[in-house]
Amino acid sequence: MDAVEVIDRALTIEIVRVTERAAVAAALLRGRGDEREADEAAVAAMRRELDRLPIRGTIVIGEGDRIGAPMLFIGEEVGTRQGPRVDIALDPLEGATLCAKAQANAISVVALAEGGTLLKAPDVYMEKIAVGPGYPAGVVALDRSPAENLAGLAAAKGVAVSELTACILDRPRHGRLIEAVRAAGAAIRLITDGDLAGVIHTTDPDETGIDIYLGVGGAPEGVLAAAALHCTGGQMQARLLLDQPDARRKAAEAGITDFGKVYDLGEMVRGDVLFAATGVTDGGLLSGVRFGRRGVVTETLVMRSSTGTTRRIRAEHAQTEKFHLE
Repeated sequence: MDAVEVIDRALTIEIVRVTERAAVAAALLRGRGDEREADEAAVAAMRRELDRLPIRGTIVIGEGDRIGAPMLFIGEEVGTRQGPRVDIALDPLEGATLCAKAQANAISVVALAEGGTLLKAPDVYMEKIAVGPGYPAGVVALDRSPAENLAGLAAAKGVAVSELTACILDRPRHGRLIEAVRAAGAAIRLITDGDLAGVIHTTDPDETGIDIYLGVGGAPEGVLAAAALHCTGGQMQARLLLDQPDARRKAAEAGITDFGKVYDLGEMVRGDVLFAATGVTDGGLLSGVRFGRRGVVTETLVMRSSTGTTRRIRAEHAQTEKFHLE
């Protein structure tokens, strides 16, 4: 059975409903200052919808382990238990702080892949570099300097380095990286949270203005981002940061033995993948949830790797009871 047959085409729309429900649940608490409440609402809504999917799903990237997360924990089985066996990576509310403060780029994300094809990344930090589609293989590499990567990307794009924009998380740990990127001549868009959204922005630089993502963020978010890049033909390299005993323990428990390994995109995700992201707050790639007198409006990106198709779905939901609105 080939990869296209493993994941039914109908799931392309079904997966959109999963992220829509979670995004709306979180958006109801947008700007209220309570990150935990918004995240819990998104988790509960996503869990309900996942159990309606005709799949035998296992969560490999989720809310944490069974002890730390009441639902959507790693290893949890979801779906109707009738259908294809799939790995699931998810983040019901990427950017909980952004949602709580009603700031840009909070999203709800899910990826489905054939069973056994997603990297089971531990909850540790990960060094990442990513670019979107349309470039020759190896145009960027994690172990090159920022100046070398920017020069190579600019040459491949046919522009000067000064016309490139890099996305970097605004963290003290990135001080030297920021200096190096600016010294090379590129612009930087600093983001306060949500590095998953930052990487996804590279999939459509004409829309977002982001050419490259650089820096350190969460490893689970890195796998989710890899799923989006896999669907669009982008490139990514990553390395787990395992300089602390606890991080090495988590990596060992996840079955990782080479602690210094640089992962290419194909080692993080492979085969047929469905990816969906729905905006919670307005951002560079997606509009946030809108509540109006005629109903609820959502915007979702849904991608499939086997076809290379990306759909942008703007949905107007007149029947709002499905979102459990009061």
